[in-house]
Amino acid sequence: MIKQIVFSIALFIAFAVFLFTVKRLYSFFKLTKPAPIKHIGKRIAEMIMVSGFQTKILRKPVIGLLHALVFWGFMVILIGSIEMIIDGITGHEKIFAFLGPFYDFFMASGDIFAYIIVIAISVFLVRRLSGNIKRFNGPELSHKNHFDAIISLSLILFLMVSLAAMNIYYLASPQEVYHGVYPISALIAPLFQGMHSSYIMYEICWWSHILLVLIFANILPYSKHFHVFLSVPNTFLSRIEPLGKLTTMDSITKEVKSMMNPETAYATPAEDVVIERFGVKDIEDVTWKNYFDSLSCTQCGRCTSVCPANITGKKLSPRKVMMDIRSRMNEKGPGLVKNGKEFSDNKSLVRDYISPEELWACTTCNACAKECPINISQPTLIVDMRRYLVMEESSAPSGINAIFNNIQNNGAPWQFSPQDRLIWTQEKGGVEVPVMANVFAQGKKPEYLFWVGCAGAFDDRYKKVSRAFAKILNALNIDYAVLGTEETCTGDPARRAGNEMLFQMQALMNIETFKIYEVKKIITICPHCFNTFKNEYPDLGGNYEVVHYTTLLKEAIETGKIKLNDSPFTGKKITYHDPCYLGRANNDYKNPRNIIHSVNAELVEMERNKSFALCCGAGGGQMFKEAEKGNKEIFIERTEEALETKAEIIASACPFCMVMLTDGLKYKNKEEEIYNYDLAELIAIAMKL
Repeated sequence: MIKQIVFSIALFIAFAVFLFTVKRLYSFFKLTKPAPIKHIGKRIAEMIMVSGFQTKILRKPVIGLLHALVFWGFMVILIGSIEMIIDGITGHEKIFAFLGPFYDFFMASGDIFAYIIVIAISVFLVRRLSGNIKRFNGPELSHKNHFDAIISLSLILFLMVSLAAMNIYYLASPQEVYHGVYPISALIAPLFQGMHSSYIMYEICWWSHILLVLIFANILPYSKHFHVFLSVPNTFLSRIEPLGKLTTMDSITKEVKSMMNPETAYATPAEDVVIERFGVKDIEDVTWKNYFDSLSCTQCGRCTSVCPANITGKKLSPRKVMMDIRSRMNEKGPGLVKNGKEFSDNKSLVRDYISPEELWACTTCNACAKECPINISQPTLIVDMRRYLVMEESSAPSGINAIFNNIQNNGAPWQFSPQDRLIWTQEKGGVEVPVMANVFAQGKKPEYLFWVGCAGAFDDRYKKVSRAFAKILNALNIDYAVLGTEETCTGDPARRAGNEMLFQMQALMNIETFKIYEVKKIITICPHCFNTFKNEYPDLGGNYEVVHYTTLLKEAIETGKIKLNDSPFTGKKITYHDPCYLGRANNDYKNPRNIIHSVNAELVEMERNKSFALCCGAGGGQMFKEAEKGNKEIFIERTEEALETKAEIIASACPFCMVMLTDGLKYKNKEEEIYNYDLAELIAIAMKL
């Protein structure tokens, strides 16, 4: 009875402290914005894959396996901890023993995992203390952060040592019946059998382990290891949309639609309109999911280690962004809870914690989101903060402001007249293309709209790609047409740069044009246009079958419509640069490589390829502005990696990547030696078009 009473008191205190923490966190969550949670079935599947099978953590196979083993071990050992709590309250011992073989299995698994976790945690501690792991360091990490990591890992180590010792002394102490199977401890227990203190040591280990569990549970919410509790629910709550999709601001949609249709502007009485801040300025502007992400973040640094901006010496660190969310809430949250929404400490998340320089360095390549073991999406939050800077403060780099003006006035990021949208068909190596207005006037409805895109129409280098692909379409007798002078920017550069208003204006205008021509299928050569049409236009009512040209080419090759019997690229070494918005954003890695193999070339991969590929540095509006200060330009880093393969040709499938890699070759004085071809050009050349 004394044991039961003492344990119940300890459990009550631990539970009361934990409830206080939960209440505190709940008060902070109430300060944030709502975030919808839909598609429960998909979320469960995502949770099983990412948390259950640890698919993201295993992207780094060796150290990832150790982390996965620790996680799986915790899941098994949790059953034993629950049993110990029930035993402590009821006064029984091994209360789950009635489960028979199932009990033996779980106890055996827990015993094995205890020793595995001891080894894994020891490795983690050595790695932490050695200081040789780059991602464990950074200006955003203070001594307190490092101390926090060491304390948390040490507590886990003590937990496992006490569990293993408890099992050993349980088997070593005299018992009439032993419950459970303990494979490893059974090998060690004979060394301690016959000792009069065995049962006393078992009790000491029992109390040490369960009290450490209760203490650890209450330390975790204040530690970076809060992810022990939150990682599984965070994967359930994480984004299940493609990485390339940004959230659509409904408040902007209403405003844009009222501008396009003034009659609807008076549908809602002015006094009922709630004026909201556009984007994220401070902690009360983030969603509850953003805050949940910040609490779940383990500061492992995987996101920052793959960030192209950080790799090349810029200030941006995706890890810091998440840490700043948590820190800012800890600073301002209590004041907001106590004094209400009007409370101000004359600080804000943007500028006082996260500088505009950090925000504008992001290429929105989603390498960080792809790498995060618990599916945190840092780029969506960064874009939300850009939205505040652009739409609330009209604060953006001069190059970004220029593209806003150009898109608004000319329908493209550059100062070209919309009337010049078909000049690419007339220049050297010209090609005839059907124009939608002319085809429609003849009473015909093309199967496909070939979306040329701004770069395809105006960029001197990418015009060649547009002509090459149009020749392929003609050779394949594809029923298509282009919009010509009616084509205008999808709005993608504006959206990634934070101008949601301009994006939606462009999108809704395009959707109206598509309605006129009854567009159902769209072929694109630009991954950014592809991503926008496929993933983002549906939010605004634009639902189409969108095909990136690599898919069309791959299918034509497989069905024999494209025959490449005498390829001039036979035996040549080609390396392929994965565009972020085709690869990570939309998971197309196979089609481009199949195309390269089809021309009988030897594919030589860069060190970072497929989902690990480094961004070219152009996304997120970067191509239109000066890069932030660093020790190297991103496109130079990527070009150097391509040159290391000794390939004769660098292939790509994106106009932005084409521009950056071409610039990189010029910078390295390799433009006369190494060719930069788009995949469409490879096929057109191989087809002798």
